Amino acid sequence: MIPTKSPVLRRDKGLHPRNRHRQGYDFVALAKQYPPLKSHLLTTAYGQLSINFSQPQAVKALNAALLKQHYGIVGWDIPAGYLCPPVPGREDYLHHLADLLADGHKIPQGQQTVGLDIGTGANGIYPLLGSAIYGWQFVGSDIDAQALQHLQHIIDRNSQAAKLIRLRHQPQSQHIFDAVIQSEDHFDFTMCNPPFHRSAAEARQGSQRKLHNLATNRGEKVPHKVSLNFGGQANELWCDGGEAGFLRRMIAESQHYAAQVLWFTSLISKSENLPLCYKLLEQQQVATVKTLPMTQGNKQTRILAWSYLNDKARQQWRRSKPRPD
Repeated sequence: MIPTKSPVLRRDKGLHPRNRHRQGYDFVALAKQYPPLKSHLLTTAYGQLSINFSQPQAVKALNAALLKQHYGIVGWDIPAGYLCPPVPGREDYLHHLADLLADGHKIPQGQQTVGLDIGTGANGIYPLLGSAIYGWQFVGSDIDAQALQHLQHIIDRNSQAAKLIRLRHQPQSQHIFDAVIQSEDHFDFTMCNPPFHRSAAEARQGSQRKLHNLATNRGEKVPHKVSLNFGGQANELWCDGGEAGFLRRMIAESQHYAAQVLWFTSLISKSENLPLCYKLLEQQQVATVKTLPMTQGNKQTRILAWSYLNDKARQQWRRSKPRPD
């Protein structure tokens, strides 16, 4: 039995001002919108209605409820073991991108803005959110063909997404933009949440820290045994060289598409990787580099953005960019 009124999770004022989850979650409304969430609801030691964030099924049900209630996305699901991303943080990335593209002017809306999501996964969270919030077009790429096949089923069930999102398979595991960006493409931005661990063991340690922080913040017992509560396949969570190695490859490849992309961007989980990125971008004589801070609760992260075009050239690029079909 779900109470008709309940306290929501504490407000997160670290989120972007336009983020619709700054006031927390209304679990009662979410459960009404998505009934499978009901069985995962619990009351914390602080008297707040919540879920057990250490349980993958609970996190997945919460995501499905959020996507249905706030974005009108139905039929969202992921296969067992795949990454289940927290929605508020993913929405934040998109809002910061919108501010970057606006560059002090009007925030771009509609399908004239086209983005490339690197490693879109089976969840497709960035294209789904970006097309729902801003009406942007997206290309989502991934090396996992099965993940893309699953995501296509979700897209097909949502008319807005079906009009705005296309998927491309990356056949070369060591490449990022190569074999994905085609000669006729012109992207306003690329985005990526790179795998930031070097191994499965390191990923488990990171999940343990995450669960410890979540439990402590909610007055819950810290679990002794840990699973990857947000899931994740190997290519989603770790790679050779970890985050630094992935960023090194991304920056190196980006120069080949300098005239086809207005802004290259990526999340940077580890601040110690920034000096390396700055050095590599300087070596490639990138015209503009920006670091956009992001905060969610106690978590600090940032978006690294770079463009091979200066301010004047970016304005010209926007005017002359071919219009999407």
